[in-house]
Amino acid sequence: MRLAEALVLRADCQRKISQLKQRLERSAKVQDGEKAPEDPKLLFKELNSTIQELTVLVKKINRTNCLTNFDDQKSILEALAEKDAISMERDVLEELIEKAAVKYDRYSRSEVKFVSNINIAEIQKQKDELSKRYRELDFKIQEKNWSSDLIEN
Repeated sequence: MRLAEALVLRADCQRKISQLKQRLERSAKVQDGEKAPEDPKLLFKELNSTIQELTVLVKKINRTNCLTNFDDQKSILEALAEKDAISMERDVLEELIEKAAVKYDRYSRSEVKFVSNINIAEIQKQKDELSKRYRELDFKIQEKNWSSDLIEN
């Protein structure tokens, strides 16, 4: 199995767990004399089985990410950490641009006037460069996911 396939299965398990949680919530409490839409015991059994399946998959995915080379210098795990760091930095710049670019309407000259204390165009340029680096790294990670076998043991 390829790493990318395992990632799809992981997402399926996570989605199934979320759906089972909702189904359990609907079946947890009913009016006196009414019957639950589904048997909570069976739902719990299916939930536990799915959580176990997810746990096994996550261990294999993490092991594969740790032991598989992304390039000559780093593992897939390190590339993922780099991608997360780029994303965080880009998000900070995006919020900064949003806050600095907000216009405050003044109704009279005596009201407080706010001015931007940063070069928004320069920050936007930095954010755009980070977005490009993120996309390029993400494409390479996806490519590696499809070309790498999942480490099973």
